[in-house]
Amino acid sequence: MTSPSNYSTAPVSEFLLICFPNYQSWQHWLSLPLSLLFLLAMGANITLLITIWLEASLHEPMYYLLSLLSLLDIVLCLTVIPKVLAIFWFDIRSISFSACFLQMFIMNCFLAMESCTFMVMAYDRYVAICHPLRYPSIITDQFVAKATMFIVARNAMFFLPVPILSSQLRYCAENIIRNCICTNLSVSKLSCDDITFNQLYQLVTAWTLLGSDLIFIILSYSFILKAVLRIKAEGAAAKALSTCGSHFILILFFSTVLLVLIITNLARKRIPPDVPILLNILHHLIPPALNPIVYGVRTKEIKQGMQKLLRRL
Repeated sequence: MTSPSNYSTAPVSEFLLICFPNYQSWQHWLSLPLSLLFLLAMGANITLLITIWLEASLHEPMYYLLSLLSLLDIVLCLTVIPKVLAIFWFDIRSISFSACFLQMFIMNCFLAMESCTFMVMAYDRYVAICHPLRYPSIITDQFVAKATMFIVARNAMFFLPVPILSSQLRYCAENIIRNCICTNLSVSKLSCDDITFNQLYQLVTAWTLLGSDLIFIILSYSFILKAVLRIKAEGAAAKALSTCGSHFILILFFSTVLLVLIITNLARKRIPPDVPILLNILHHLIPPALNPIVYGVRTKEIKQGMQKLLRRL
């Protein structure tokens, strides 16, 4: 048997991304809806950020958290989609070694930051409905600043080892990534080293962080529902639930797409390999495109702010 030392250990300077290996003729057709979704996501999130920035009535903690969510969505879109479209349109498949692992870090870290932001937003709604009199003293600008620092520090600290571990592997000869983006699994499987610890670390970290966020979100909404059911004033319960509706819909979008992606990856042998690749791309497009639209449609203050912004243009 050939020993590992007999492999080529020449350093890899770049990878080649091969999108949809079995359906490459579809790429030009697929680029059109992806481009429209990308433009929608960027335009909607930028509009929302400008609206919150210009409208003084929106300078409140809840809307600052929504701004943070929009910033995360913008970074995720810009990290993934332009490269995918460059592959589709111009056949620019190469990506440098460092750029690949930077993309890997941002994808892992910022998706976890989104999950953590949803958790903080759930706590915000919990305090607003279950402890309304204490809300102004608990959910302050300082709270949002501390929450933002926690979101960034927690996820950066736990996900930084993912690209570091992957970049320290020996890449023998193969440098073709059968994916549109540099996921940890797609890249590390090219190595001739043992990747068990690499995969185990990401799996445990992702499930621990995202799982704990989901548990806190479920607990928050359980307390919210319990408090709402106690409200006897006519129409008050419906009004209280409507304030949580937009946030709940966003969590549903995020969780559903992520859950489908996880299931398809676990069932790789039963479905075409191109399906998880497409779902991974859509997970970086659909929630970012829908998040600001949902809040813009369902939140009166944001809708009015957007109307003022459009009248100024």
